[in-house]
Amino acid sequence: MKKTVMLIVAAIIILSAIGCAAPAPTTAPAATIAPAAPAEDKTPIKLGWLGALSGDMATWGTAEKNGVMLTLKEINDAGGILGRPVEIVYYDGKGDQLEYINVLKRLIYEDKVVGVVGQNSSGNQIAMAPIAEEGKVPIISTFATNPKVTVPEAGKLMRYTFRVCFIDPYSGEVTAKFISQDLGAKNAAVLYDISSDYSTGVKDYFVQAFEALGGKIVALEALKAGDVDFRPQLTKIKEANPDVIIMPLMFKEVALSANQARELGITTTLVGGDGWPSLQLLEIAGPAVEGSYYLDHADVNDPDLADFRTAYEKEYNRNIEITAIMGHDALLLMKAAIEKAGKAEPEAIRDALETITDVKVLSGTINMDPATHNPKNKAAVIIKIQDGKFTFFKKFQPAE
Repeated sequence: MKKTVMLIVAAIIILSAIGCAAPAPTTAPAATIAPAAPAEDKTPIKLGWLGALSGDMATWGTAEKNGVMLTLKEINDAGGILGRPVEIVYYDGKGDQLEYINVLKRLIYEDKVVGVVGQNSSGNQIAMAPIAEEGKVPIISTFATNPKVTVPEAGKLMRYTFRVCFIDPYSGEVTAKFISQDLGAKNAAVLYDISSDYSTGVKDYFVQAFEALGGKIVALEALKAGDVDFRPQLTKIKEANPDVIIMPLMFKEVALSANQARELGITTTLVGGDGWPSLQLLEIAGPAVEGSYYLDHADVNDPDLADFRTAYEKEYNRNIEITAIMGHDALLLMKAAIEKAGKAEPEAIRDALETITDVKVLSGTINMDPATHNPKNKAAVIIKIQDGKFTFFKKFQPAE
């Protein structure tokens, strides 16, 4: 027993010695790792464009798309928006209202765009506004001037629809003042398109403004886009012997009716609106529109537009159209709204658009009216067709 106890004690002593000789375990301090910086978002901001790339309005639609795509290139070359590249998905609306509705749905629900720019028809834009409301994606029209585009009825605002152009009441007012003050007209005839929201709107506002200035409407004749013979209406206008003939029509109908008017011996000065400015008008009508005037959103020959005009004509090897200018302006406004919002999300962009101010564009400065989604105090220009060319004549700046 004694021997056993001694062996146990010896074993304890040996084990203790071994433990003392062994180095004390140490714990290495944990490495300090800095949190990774969030990856910079470089995914493209996806926007949409839609317009007429086929049909009667293809000249305007193609020019507008070209203007938008050239502006897109300039934006991406400068670093994009919020440091992200921008992508534009585009579709041909074919000048057809149902097709516009369908392609807008495709942009919103399939392509998942965060905003849309285009197009230039009031009737089509009015039809698309409810789709933008349902999908909660903002759309900026380039050329749709009818007040119902953004305010279809009193007290109702289309929250997701905006525009960069002035509207028909202003167009009618300026035209009335111009023919009264500059042309000295006391009476006028009107030839308008009964199937067009734009044309009937301008007609109504012009008649109201001209009569308020003491002018007299001596003939009011309607045609329908797609018709080709307007001699019956023009014959009645000739019999009324007006000082001027107001034609709030698209360039195709202007060319046809101007040619037929001159064939009937009508020499009266023709005055139109922003449906006129297409080089096709000069090609088709030629001398028939010489000495005529029309109201427009900008003068494409304005020196302030020279850089963009030169870049456009170099890029596409064709003369610039006014719709290219308005397409540029709409995309630039969308860019400004995304930057103001600080993020590329539809609702945030919509909110930014509603109160955006001092956005410098080619056609002027955009200060959005939150009550109407129309730009405030946009200037208008009067263009004269002289020597077969569009020539600046006068600028109108609305009162504050």
